[in-house]
Amino acid sequence: MTVQSSGQSSGQTPVAQTRPGRLGDPHLELRTDPRSDPRMVAALAPFGLDGAGEPPPVDRTSPREAQLAFLAEAEAGFEAVFAALMQDLPPVEGVERSTETVTGPDGDPITLFISRPAGADGPLPGVLHIHGGGMVILSAAGPAYARVRDEIAATGAVVVGAEYRNGAGALGAHPFPAGLDDCTAALRWVHEHRARLGISTLTLAGESGGANLALATTLRAKRDGHVHTIDGVYAMVPYISGLYGGTGAERERALPSLVENDGYFISCALLDVMNAVYDPGGRHATDPLAWPYHASVDEVTGLPPHVISVCEVDPLRDEGIAYHRTLQRAGVPAALRVVPGTCHAGDVIFRAAMPEVFAATMADIHGFVSGL
Repeated sequence: MTVQSSGQSSGQTPVAQTRPGRLGDPHLELRTDPRSDPRMVAALAPFGLDGAGEPPPVDRTSPREAQLAFLAEAEAGFEAVFAALMQDLPPVEGVERSTETVTGPDGDPITLFISRPAGADGPLPGVLHIHGGGMVILSAAGPAYARVRDEIAATGAVVVGAEYRNGAGALGAHPFPAGLDDCTAALRWVHEHRARLGISTLTLAGESGGANLALATTLRAKRDGHVHTIDGVYAMVPYISGLYGGTGAERERALPSLVENDGYFISCALLDVMNAVYDPGGRHATDPLAWPYHASVDEVTGLPPHVISVCEVDPLRDEGIAYHRTLQRAGVPAALRVVPGTCHAGDVIFRAAMPEVFAATMADIHGFVSGL
């Protein structure tokens, strides 16, 4: 499909322009989309993730046991990819690491991984970091998230990573709201221990499913009367709509990037299986605590400053942009970043392949948390 550019008053012939991504050519893949950063494509090629890939062997109608088995395999695959992407990087220097274990609301232990600048004197900005994985897989202890925490700490912040209960995988199977309950408990602990941790402000930060939980934890804090414990929110490539299982036409009407970039590193089919495991039966399909995209202007009014950061060739791009618009309509101080040429979370997972892209995101996080 094409759209026509507007003609110039000089009588120039209008130039046909192809719609972006798979909206213009349904056969495009990440490696053939002209917007894709070639370094990113090269980094993904050894894993076969530069193309469309095979569809999942299960869907939302499959037996729960089959869904969980598939996601366990997906978790192992993603962890292996992230470990390979990080293995040749030198360790982050000048960072001290420790752990704490706190008790969650259901009596479950929550491990908190703490990274801080070595020998830091005086209160520093604090970051409660919530890892990605669609709320159902991956771990705060994994190499990608350990690296991100250390890199943020190296900019001059105290970073606490929460190991919450997942909906599937090694830390599952705990559907909504178990992970949200754990993140809320982690927030309360970090806030209550600001002096001990040496932090002056507290920002919730996360990527993908971690961004969902950062936003949802903030919405819950407002409902519960303790939004004052949060000074800022930095949400990267948020996975927040739950609208992954409709037809292509339905997805395009709601959020065009769900079609435009479908299959680029991640697919709507995969995201919908994660959705089904996180919220079995879809009982919370429009609950903002499960899917913050559905929050109303009234529900976000009065929230602390936000940054919403999205990636250009990510299926989830438009839901992040939509949430930013909701924040704007509510008068919440909110900035929007769009990282060009990158797939889902490409600005944080390609530390080696695209160092200046990674560095720009770290610098932006530092600027935000330091300015609160």
